[in-house]
Amino acid sequence: MTTLWRDGWYRFAKHTPSPNFGPRPANASIDLVVVHSISLPPGQYGGPEIEALFTNTLDWDAHPYFQQIRGAEVSAHFVIRRDGALLQFVSCDDRAWHAGRSSYQGRDNCNDFSIGIELEGLEGHTFEAPQYETLSSVCAAIAQHYTLHHIAGHEHVAPTRKQDPGAGFDWQLLQQSLGWSANSFPTKN
Repeated sequence: MTTLWRDGWYRFAKHTPSPNFGPRPANASIDLVVVHSISLPPGQYGGPEIEALFTNTLDWDAHPYFQQIRGAEVSAHFVIRRDGALLQFVSCDDRAWHAGRSSYQGRDNCNDFSIGIELEGLEGHTFEAPQYETLSSVCAAIAQHYTLHHIAGHEHVAPTRKQDPGAGFDWQLLQQSLGWSANSFPTKN
């Protein structure tokens, strides 16, 4: 029998290991997915820059925008490309560096208990149907393997710092696709 997970790595993702991760606190309950959006440079899609950023190989001089993020050591567990392709950078058993200073439902440091999923896109803009399909599939797989109870946006866990994925993200579509209770999703702002 083939398993979907091996040491926190999802079978149906392209594995691109990032050095930007650490251990989760002892007895951490992985029960939150944080949805983000990213494009590098902003508004440009399909290039290798996201992978380069998450693997610390980005050429900081390749685009003027990169100077604003120069030296950043960040990661997410997953990235979903515009065409729905799924990449994994950090084992879900480990703590990726995606949420920063954050809090959700009274718990600080969301990186400790969450799985970060980046959608290739620009905050506030719309996302593609294949991205929602992949996001729904990977969230369902995460929920089968971990004690997932909630899905929120970066904007919900760090509202004073972040606005992604933003107004263009269709939370209702994701909820309908997963068939989960509205209690698992952020309340309307």
